[in-house]
Amino acid sequence: MRKLMIPVLVVALALMLMSVFVVPEGERGIVVRFGRILKDNNDISRIYEPGLHFKMPLFDNVKRLDARIQTMDGRSDRFVTSEKKDVIIDSYVKWRIEDFGQYYLATGGGNALTAQALLERKVTDVLRAEIGSREIKQIVSGPRNTAVLPDESELDDTVSEAARAAVEIDGERDKIMSVVLDDTRQSAMDDLGVRVVDFRMKKINLPDEISESIYRRMRAERESVARKHRSQGREKAEIIRAQAELEVATVLAEADRTARVTRGDADAKAAKIYSDTYSKDPEFYSFVRSLHAYEKSFSEKGDIMVLDPKSDFFRFMNDSNGAPKK
Repeated sequence: MRKLMIPVLVVALALMLMSVFVVPEGERGIVVRFGRILKDNNDISRIYEPGLHFKMPLFDNVKRLDARIQTMDGRSDRFVTSEKKDVIIDSYVKWRIEDFGQYYLATGGGNALTAQALLERKVTDVLRAEIGSREIKQIVSGPRNTAVLPDESELDDTVSEAARAAVEIDGERDKIMSVVLDDTRQSAMDDLGVRVVDFRMKKINLPDEISESIYRRMRAERESVARKHRSQGREKAEIIRAQAELEVATVLAEADRTARVTRGDADAKAAKIYSDTYSKDPEFYSFVRSLHAYEKSFSEKGDIMVLDPKSDFFRFMNDSNGAPKK
């Protein structure tokens, strides 16, 4: 009898351990019996909250499902706009399980990869329809800019046109995300039992070949504006330079005129002084003039002069009184 007690206790302990299961925090559990999910009296799948629970050993299988918000970071995909131009959009979706029974059945046993693949297909289909009905400038722009532009007289033509175009664009990026979220939310709930919490477009790029052509056009436009500014700068520089040269010429002419007038006045005063001096003592004036002439004539030792000694030039040398020779 005692020998039978030990196996019975072991079996009983094993059955008790097999009938107990724990649902961790952040997860929910469902029990599958003979391939079917256990339901309550209202024919709703029985969901086990975090904690300790019991099940029938050997017949029941527990499936734990993540109840937290999950992120599906979709791969970049190519879409075609209404202008027949390609854009590459990178997006993500926030979702969580709402109906665990429906989720379990729709994903083949609660497979998260299957759920993400089905959800990504739904999001991509709705997003493709929205992108295909809009232009690129509407896709990449947010709501209409209501900022007040400065007076157009203060802007050049290129800047004014670019600023005006920025205001006229009615961006619908936020509207696209809202439509995708609303349309996907109901479909995902009905088909997968998941609730789509949020949808966002992270990045919108153009294909390399289109981006290069746009960069070339932008570069050409900026170079055109730069050339215009440089030509305007050269024109203003020429005007400033001409004005400066005119002012310099005016100042020099005025200075030269003043110098000539001053020099003329000085010459007139000097001539008057010489005249007054000569009229007072002509003989002394002649003597001083002759001394100056002697000084200049005999300043160089190598000079040779061929003159008549009796000429007027040497009269003060021949006679201290300066009487001319006969």
